[in-house]
Amino acid sequence: MEKRGFFLTHSPIRARFARGSKDFVVEEVPLYEPCGSGNHLFVRIRKKGISTWEAISALCERVGVKAREVGYAGLKDKQAMSVQTISLPAKFEDRIKGFDHPGVKILDTARHVNKLKIGHLKGNRFFVRLKKVGGVDAIKLNAAVEQLRLRGMPNFFGFQRFGRDGGNYKTARAFLDGAVKVRGKRMQTFLINALQSERFNAWLTRRLAIARLIDEFEPKEIAGELGIDSKIAYELKVQPHFFRIFSGDLMCHYPHGRLYYAEDTALESARFERRETAPTGLLSGYRAMSAAGYALGIESEFFEDIPASGDRRYAWVFPDVYSSGYKESEAHYEISFFLPKGSYATSFIEELIHDELTDTESELEE
Repeated sequence: MEKRGFFLTHSPIRARFARGSKDFVVEEVPLYEPCGSGNHLFVRIRKKGISTWEAISALCERVGVKAREVGYAGLKDKQAMSVQTISLPAKFEDRIKGFDHPGVKILDTARHVNKLKIGHLKGNRFFVRLKKVGGVDAIKLNAAVEQLRLRGMPNFFGFQRFGRDGGNYKTARAFLDGAVKVRGKRMQTFLINALQSERFNAWLTRRLAIARLIDEFEPKEIAGELGIDSKIAYELKVQPHFFRIFSGDLMCHYPHGRLYYAEDTALESARFERRETAPTGLLSGYRAMSAAGYALGIESEFFEDIPASGDRRYAWVFPDVYSSGYKESEAHYEISFFLPKGSYATSFIEELIHDELTDTESELEE
């Protein structure tokens, strides 16, 4: 798997992304609050040291609920301190009161009319503590955090999508070619998702490289490198945002909304700059819309014929940074921020420190 690209241009920052609940905290931001009545019980939990699936299994075992009856909005990090909501049939409300587990604490419960489902959240709040940060690197982090707050960041899939050795997408290809057998629908889906993610990340890295070329060269040189008309090269050059919008890019209203094709690139770039819309990239598979025009020419290089449902994913997202600061006496740099659902805190951190994280630094759940 090729190295991911970066938006910011500073040199790598020496910092340690520490594992553990004191240094990495995740809290779901719900899409809606429970209404207080209904046949489902929303259970807000705090967990540490176990995965979402392990927490659900513990509830199922001790309360008597079946796993298929439990709903959740998303999977949360195993090593982090995580706060999230799960749902189960309201008939188990009395049994849940006696639940006790060293890795899971029930914070509160409330009834609602529907079961919680994947994606039923706005996003996640994060607290991250970077360790062993020197004074000069803290200054660089201050500048980088401010740039991501103002300009946003490329929406790469985090390394946890790709497995302990980063090779899940290769196993997926071997499975689809019939070279290996993979038992279980859940594992098959997990591997195919890894392949979709690897293709998306490769495409996004290419688009960042093209954006860098446009940023650093003159229109005549851009036209020659990209094989486009000089007038189009000039129009790309003067777009206000670093990530350039091409004719045929599939845009989506931000932070949610409908997909549509970019035709007037000057108009679309201005809307993107105002955070009204953002460009999207392809998750290969059937039923997914493809880009058009010049954008399709780039996208098609990274298309994979996958017998699974495809989709579009924001290529760029805008973090909300609540606070950041340096604790010189401890050599710690702390950041609190929000990301929309589907975005990875690890990708935010990688963009800050300009280095790729691996599972040796933080063992995360996907």
